Amino acid sequence: MSKEDIYKNLKSLGSHTELPTDPEQDILERVQNPQADVDYAVRFTAPEFTSLCPMTGQPDFAHLVIDYIPGDWLVESKSLKLYLGAFRNHGAFHEDCTVSIARKLVDLLDPKWLRIGGYWYPRGGIPIDVFYQTGEIPAGVWVQDQGVPTYRGRG
Repeated sequence: MSKEDIYKNLKSLGSHTELPTDPEQDILERVQNPQADVDYAVRFTAPEFTSLCPMTGQPDFAHLVIDYIPGDWLVESKSLKLYLGAFRNHGAFHEDCTVSIARKLVDLLDPKWLRIGGYWYPRGGIPIDVFYQTGEIPAGVWVQDQGVPTYRGRG
């Protein structure tokens, strides 16, 4: 299958696309994995993820790290950027945001393995880190440590 065939149905790549206002919109797109015969890890890092506290409406900030081992599908990166941006005006607790993102990606991609680390900055003086993983890392695949230290304030 040619590369033109696997990209032909994408809606956001290569065109002007408005930032969605709700992560429940059908935003995420996938493309066929042209290297599906080999296991390898993919990492997306979103160091400026934002959402809103559902109680106060105040902004919450996180550093997200998403690792996955694709099967037949890859997430199209612009659609992932738009999907994550849709949380900017979405009210949800840290745990809900982090796990919802992971579950949406698992449903879309059916990856061989997926892990997300949500490293949330303090609100009310308490940082919250949220982790989700679909199982054990498949044997023979190197996945780097996420490298985000526990929050230590200014020092």
